[in-house]
Amino acid sequence: MAFFSSGSRVLVEILTRMQSAERPMPVDHTFFESGSIRYHVEASASDPENVFLSISTPSLSYDYEEAAAAPSSSRLPELTLQEARKTYHRFAEMVEPPREGYVLTLKLNFSGLTRPKDRVKAINQVSLLQSVVLSSQLKHMLGSLGSSGTMRLVYNNQREPFFVSKTAEKINAIFPMRFRDDTDLAIATSFFQELQEVGNSFARAPKCSWSPIPPPELRGENVHHLTTNGGFVSFGVLSRHVRGKRPPRPRGSCSTSSPTSSTTSSAPGATSRAGCGSGWRP
Repeated sequence: MAFFSSGSRVLVEILTRMQSAERPMPVDHTFFESGSIRYHVEASASDPENVFLSISTPSLSYDYEEAAAAPSSSRLPELTLQEARKTYHRFAEMVEPPREGYVLTLKLNFSGLTRPKDRVKAINQVSLLQSVVLSSQLKHMLGSLGSSGTMRLVYNNQREPFFVSKTAEKINAIFPMRFRDDTDLAIATSFFQELQEVGNSFARAPKCSWSPIPPPELRGENVHHLTTNGGFVSFGVLSRHVRGKRPPRPRGSCSTSSPTSSTTSSAPGATSRAGCGSGWRP
């Protein structure tokens, strides 16, 4: 299911508390978001300036069997790793290999950021790590989509595929929306209708549309993939967003994690799930 990532609030809370703590404290926390995204944060009291952040998230794939077979701890594509290095190079190093069971581990060190507002900005940027990973993969996939008229299914996990189609002018990303809760469905439907109106009021913004029925591009697709109770949200992706010199901003990217999945988190002061490899050190 598509959603606009505003970053991990739990990750912001953990890192902010660590930065504002009066005394160094050991941290070893694991938490989950959107069902399939797992984070681990670790720091020792003897070396509090170095914080190890690991993430496990499903990779994008055109192939259902590949998506089903590939564990969320498989290695990320090199282009995605390069994007992460470039995004966080001012205050983070990539740890190789990553923590066991995770696709990426960063060693964060904010000591070089002397102004508090710079640290706040850096923490918010780190909270978008999952969006950086997915947007980099999606950008690469869209750039190699093929000839005009191509329609492909993209899998981020086995339950929530979305479609990408290519025309001579643009690429469309189409997300079937599914919700378990009637209240969530009503809120989401209203939100996407407003998003369509606001987005289409800006001439330079990619077009966004919502429809309760499959758009014409999806005619002939497997009905199993078109079964939805929340309609279909479509976004136009312009060529400059795929081939431009600057990478797309993570906050404007779409990922495919389900908002209906339950979120389990453990932050400082909350219940901790510290049992996964608490003795690990790079």
